[in-house]
Amino acid sequence: MSTNKSVPLEQLGQVEDPTLERSFRGHRDAVTSVCFNSNMKQLITGSLDNCVMVWNFKPQLRAFRFTGHKAGVYSVAFSPSHSLIASGSKDRSVRLWHPTVEGKSTVLKAHTGTVRCVNFSNDGRMLITGADDKTVKVWSLPTQRFAFTLSGHQNWVRSCQFSADGRLAVSGGDDKSVKVWDLASKRVVRSYDDHTGLVNTVAFHPDGTCIASAGTDCTIKLWDVRTNQLLQHYKAHTGAVTNLSFHPSGNFLMSTSLDTTLKIWDLREGQLFYTLHGHEGATLAASFSPAGDYFASGGADEQVMVWKTNFDRFLENYVAPVAFRSTSTTPPPPPPDAYQLAQISTSNLPRPDNSSTAAVGNPQNSTLTFPIAPRHPSPARAVQQSQRELSTALPAASSSTQYASTSELRHNPAPASSARRHHTAVEITDVKAHPHFDYEMEVPPPLNLSDLPDSLSATLQHIVGQLDVLTQTMALLDERLTMNEDRVKAIGDRIDDKLQGGATSASDVRVVRGVGDQDQR
Repeated sequence: MSTNKSVPLEQLGQVEDPTLERSFRGHRDAVTSVCFNSNMKQLITGSLDNCVMVWNFKPQLRAFRFTGHKAGVYSVAFSPSHSLIASGSKDRSVRLWHPTVEGKSTVLKAHTGTVRCVNFSNDGRMLITGADDKTVKVWSLPTQRFAFTLSGHQNWVRSCQFSADGRLAVSGGDDKSVKVWDLASKRVVRSYDDHTGLVNTVAFHPDGTCIASAGTDCTIKLWDVRTNQLLQHYKAHTGAVTNLSFHPSGNFLMSTSLDTTLKIWDLREGQLFYTLHGHEGATLAASFSPAGDYFASGGADEQVMVWKTNFDRFLENYVAPVAFRSTSTTPPPPPPDAYQLAQISTSNLPRPDNSSTAAVGNPQNSTLTFPIAPRHPSPARAVQQSQRELSTALPAASSSTQYASTSELRHNPAPASSARRHHTAVEITDVKAHPHFDYEMEVPPPLNLSDLPDSLSATLQHIVGQLDVLTQTMALLDERLTMNEDRVKAIGDRIDDKLQGGATSASDVRVVRGVGDQDQR
């Protein structure tokens, strides 16, 4: 019988490693985004091949390929009601799909640049989008109307997300800043500028009190939005970090990177928990399932991998620290509104390791961890710091690959049935956007000029004509600016590629558990 008691420390080393359950192939270019349907019947993915794929977990059901976008898809999201899929694309549009064979979709045309992120609110009533036009936009789904714009970024917006209660939003972009927005006042209430590179991804902690951010400086930072403190800083990867996903319990954080790895971080201990190698190229997207028992990943190798978490099973009996406890009878305090944020003082708050003069956000002279997390590994955890590697059998994977020397090494080849399950053939149905169903967001009916006096009608027509000229001029200027930004970015990417020297692709799937290759500040 399960009881609400702490698991003995000596048993924590018995947690199981993640295992690869299935691998989907069907995209023709890099997979940029993955998301589970909350009913766990489907997985959706977006790709630079212009397509959105809906993968059904039942083997007898076909996968759907939606082909309405005219350019690469950068972000996908499933609504909590299971009835809508949102996708953002380089064609500057957002599409709302019904996940059926009909291909019914609604097109939102509000951004003037590539749409890089889409996310639903937890109640499914709002949609947030971010784009290269430097804006974040919020949409009302019940009324199917544009709600408002959040303006404040000075460069492309690459990531955005609602808080759990829908009162706040977070965004990050190429201006190297992370911004927290109060949606009621539509203004910035927090802005963090500690990243030294572009911010590729941001995420709210499940309890809404913390945010995580990461980018091209290869680091992950976690902030407390109530106290404005930097809580944790990880020198996480050897390549740019491309995506972050919190485990629903809030105890773990998963990151993907151009260095080809997935990493899972134990936020209670403030250390690396697992390093997963499997994708043959950059890992671009990852997401935990709503229950946290599975996670999915996608990358430049055009593959979609579904993994069983396993290591979260001990959480059923493990009493986590208060800030991370998912089974607490006392709910966590709600995120403060704009006025509460403005009134919070951090002068009397304890800093990690009692370093009251340490510069927050400077990894050179401060060690930043969650205040309630253990500052030193327990004896049991110290034993667990020896690395363990797990090789999972996959077609074309070499079983003779030599790994780096570790203090403890395990090889657990998956059974043949498991290997066959990984690459089960999936039939795919191409679903093109049906002309009958492909419509744009409703707008108010135009004003009937015949009902107005002639003089007023002529004046309005003249104003409309001038506005049309101005709109066309602004569109041309924006297009030229976008072209110049693309050129500058391409030059920067080439320089980065030369400096980084390229990462070596992994030819097999292996899991490394331990802390040996992480540098936590």
